[in-house]
This record gives sequence, structure tokens and C-alpha cells, in this order.
Amino acid sequence: MVFACSTLCGFSACTPMRPPSQPPSAIQPPAAWSQAPSLAQRPADDLARWWQRLGDADLSALIDAALRHNTSVDAARAALQQSRALREVSAAALMPTLSGSGSAQRSRSNSATSNSWRTGLDASWEPDLFGGDHAALEARDADAAAANARLGDAQVSVAAEVALDYLQLRSSQARIAAQANLANQQDIQQIAQWRAQAGLASALDVEQARAATAQTQAQLPALDASITKAGHALAVLTGEAPGTLNASLQAARPLPLPAQDLALSLPADTLRQRPDVRAAEAAVVAAAARVTQADAARYPSLHLGGSIGLNALTLGSLTSGGSLAASLLANVSMPLFDGGATQATVRAQQAAMAQAQASHRGVVLAALKDVEDALVALRADRERATPWPWPRNRRPTPRCWRASATRAA
Repeated sequence: MVFACSTLCGFSACTPMRPPSQPPSAIQPPAAWSQAPSLAQRPADDLARWWQRLGDADLSALIDAALRHNTSVDAARAALQQSRALREVSAAALMPTLSGSGSAQRSRSNSATSNSWRTGLDASWEPDLFGGDHAALEARDADAAAANARLGDAQVSVAAEVALDYLQLRSSQARIAAQANLANQQDIQQIAQWRAQAGLASALDVEQARAATAQTQAQLPALDASITKAGHALAVLTGEAPGTLNASLQAARPLPLPAQDLALSLPADTLRQRPDVRAAEAAVVAAAARVTQADAARYPSLHLGGSIGLNALTLGSLTSGGSLAASLLANVSMPLFDGGATQATVRAQQAAMAQAQASHRGVVLAALKDVEDALVALRADRERATPWPWPRNRRPTPRCWRASATRAA
């Protein structure tokens, strides 16, 4: 025991590496978005239920159902529960353990038979002298935080997929309603043929009417298929079999329109909101903690154990006249030579931390790129929807006018 204490005191000056409380900054976010000079930038609002701003009850009901029953969300939720349970396992490793035991023995020697009965309690505890168990607990905390962020990422992705499929369905329904004048186009084609037979119209007019009718006829089956596929996708996203929602989505509804007062959050706030960025950051913290856990294996460990029990020759006398036996044990172990396995484990965990840091930087850059690309697409859509302000003296001449002028010349 004295040798064990002196050994521990000799190594008490050894301090294993500690993980950083926060991962190093991957990428410094810009102060403002380069592609949104005209949008108001303000701190992030709570956009957890952004679909409610569209004012579509059907869309809100579909997204709520998907968040409750989608298989990807259920899997991410189960992974979070697993991470929390493993965190409790790591926390239990810091506490002493207590177990009960009982035994009965019957032996015979030289025609003499004897019985012995024993019951007792055994306790053991391994103090965390160099922080290995605490580092394992920190890693499990970070794993749980990453699992929680991945659950949020799955919810965001599912909500976006439901919204896109819903918009596709309503858009196809609107296009079918706009092309419901197929009978009128057929009548126009028939009239054009009569006029051509009477010499009042040219063959070009007939061909144009026939082409318009054929184009409408060709688009209707594709639109019907698009509506059916979108309905199947929405059913699967909500955890239902394909075709379950066909009846409820059959009636055409107008497209939900977003609010006009679009305000963009600051880049730093956007990165804090993204679950994939938070998951990558938690992965860096977990990897750093595992480096400390691997490094702590290079130092001595202390194991304390003890037991107390009762021994008796008969079961009845076990609790009344049994002899009391107690023991206490302290054990010190230290790795002396393992062929470099411990050092290699530390280097492997350091490489894993470097991978996590590189992945963190990549996720941050991808997040910034996604927002910038979305802003470019938004600006292009707005410019396409806005009439071009041609000056009165610089309006382009239609091609038919230019052709007529060329023939006249």
C-alpha cells in the first residue's frame, strides 16, 4: 500500500492533455452577404416553423405529420436516445459499483460431510486520477449534442421536401386548370380548317392551331403523372403508403405565396441556426475529448475494492451466528511496455480530431455557399418577373417587323 501511494505521488505531476472547451474557429463568417445588398439584414428570428408563414393549412398539416411519422426523423430520434443512454453509461463509470453475492458449498472428505454458506457485498471504485473517464463523459456529451443537431437537420430536410413536393403538386394542378381549354383549342382548329377551305385563312394558320392543340394534349398526361408522383412522395414522407393521400389532395388549391417582407439573418446567425454546422462543431469537441481519453491511458490507474460477508456452516446460523469477514484491496497498475500501442492510439485520435476539424470547415463553407447561391437564384427570379424598363427610344423591334422591313427594302 505504501509503495502504491508513493508511486501515485511520483506520477501526480504528470498532467495529461485536456480538450479545448470550444473547437477552433473554422471559418470567420463575413459581416454581410455579398449577394444581398438590397435585403434587410437583421439578427435571426425564430424560423423553426417557417411553413406557417405561407398560410396554407394543408401544407402545415402535412409537415406536422411528416415530423411525427417520417422514418428518417424516427431514426434520428432513436439515435439521439441511444446517445443519451451511452452518456449515462459513461457517467456511471465515475461512480463506485456495489454488488451482492451468495454461495453454498457441500464437500466430503474421509466419509465426513460439511456444508458452508456465505453471503456478502462487494464494492469497487477506480478514481479518475488523470481525467480519462471525465474526457469520455465529455465526448459522450458532445456525441449527444451532435445527435440532437442531426435530428434537427433531418427535421429541416423533411419539412423542405414536403414543401417542395406540395408546391409541385399544386403547380401541376394549376397548369392543368390553365390548360382545361382543350375543347376550345379543338374548336379553333376546326374553324381554322373551315376558313382555309373557304380561302379565308392560310395553311399556316391551320398548322398553328393544330400544333397548339397537340401541345396541350401532350402536356396533360405528364401533368397528371406529376400530380400522382407528388402525392406518392408526400404519403411516403408522412409515413404512409403511396396513394393514401390521393383523395385528400385531389381538390386543386392555389399555390401558397411567401411573405414579401423577406429579411435575411446575419451570416454568423445563419451558421448558428444550421443543424449541420452545430453537428460538425460537436464532432470536433467529441474528437478532442477522445484524444484526452486516449492520452490518460498512458498514466497509472488506481483500483480500490472491498468486500464484507458472513460465513456459516448452516443456512439458519448464517444470519444469527455467522462469522463476519471483511477485506480491503488497493491495486495500482501502470503500462510499462505495450509495443507503442498506447502512443499509436493517441496519434490515431489526434488524426480523427484533424478530420473532424477539416469536416467542420467544409460544412461551414458549404453553408455559406448554399445561402449565397440561394440569394443569386432569388435575385434572378425577381429580375425575370419584373418587366424590363426599356427606354421609349430604345425598345427592340419585333422580328416580324424587321422581316417586313427587309422584304420592303
